[in-house]
Amino acid sequence: MLKELAEIWGVSGYEKTVSDYILEQVKAHGDEIVRDAVGNLIVLKRGNGENKKKIMVAAHMDEIGLCVVKITDEGFLKVKKVGGVSAHCSFMNRVVFQNGTVGTVAAYEKPEDFKSGDIDKLYIDIGAGSKEEAEKYVKVGDCAMFEGNYQELAGRNVMAKAFDDRSACYVQLETLKAMKTPYHDVYFVFTVQEEVGIFGATTSAERIKPDLGIAIDITGSFDVPGDKHGNAVLGKGAAICISNACVTCDEDMVGQMVECAKEHQIPYQFDVLVNGGTDAGAINKSYRGVKAVGISIPTRYGHSPNSIINLDDLQSCIELLKV
Repeated sequence: MLKELAEIWGVSGYEKTVSDYILEQVKAHGDEIVRDAVGNLIVLKRGNGENKKKIMVAAHMDEIGLCVVKITDEGFLKVKKVGGVSAHCSFMNRVVFQNGTVGTVAAYEKPEDFKSGDIDKLYIDIGAGSKEEAEKYVKVGDCAMFEGNYQELAGRNVMAKAFDDRSACYVQLETLKAMKTPYHDVYFVFTVQEEVGIFGATTSAERIKPDLGIAIDITGSFDVPGDKHGNAVLGKGAAICISNACVTCDEDMVGQMVECAKEHQIPYQFDVLVNGGTDAGAINKSYRGVKAVGISIPTRYGHSPNSIINLDDLQSCIELLKV
């Protein structure tokens, strides 16, 4: 299932294929299932406690990509970024449009002459020889995902595109399937448009009005040459989020999560992310303010077609969310 989730086409704003796949997985496990106006998939597991609260657990379905802004007379596709896309990571990678059209990302300049944020220096080549030919396959406004098939690597590690955040969707699905009747009402939310502004979590949190929130997302893995400015690493367990650029997690909830990990002997580590954010930020600011925390999946080369995660870390995240 992790492989299938990672390989589905689902650029931010166009997550329906991902949502349809997840819907099939949750049909037999949710007490109430709603797909809202913007595309969030909300799955309620109803609790039986007398003093139950509403807990919102969120993982986003969308992935980064490129969007066509112009088709040149020569048949090349000028693009803008969808989410946190690096020009350097994009250069010379294959992309796939929703209709199956394939192309490669090239540039008007040599890569050493443009900066990571210079997406306007990129174009997609689908092999067309003219604007008229290109328009048979692609139109302005169409989005493309980066191609990155699921591959098993050494050391219980796997590589694919879109582990951000399909690996977290997998964590939520496995937790939901294993869950018996909980004490509290638990809302498993598979959100949209996180990569372009945490929009899905914003609207779904306003709908649910949770008492507590948990966001599942990736974080960096700071164990590679030249990138040591962080704590989480591959293979050391679930990363309990302390803070990132969008949220400072609730201190009591962080402490309780640590105690749960210790009690159940679940490998864990701490995650403080200098840049970036997760759905926890949207949940935290919703309604009248909601206590929120995050469980992070250490990931090498996030926001690239070749991100790497560790399957044991993934299992630790599942176990921590279960308890």
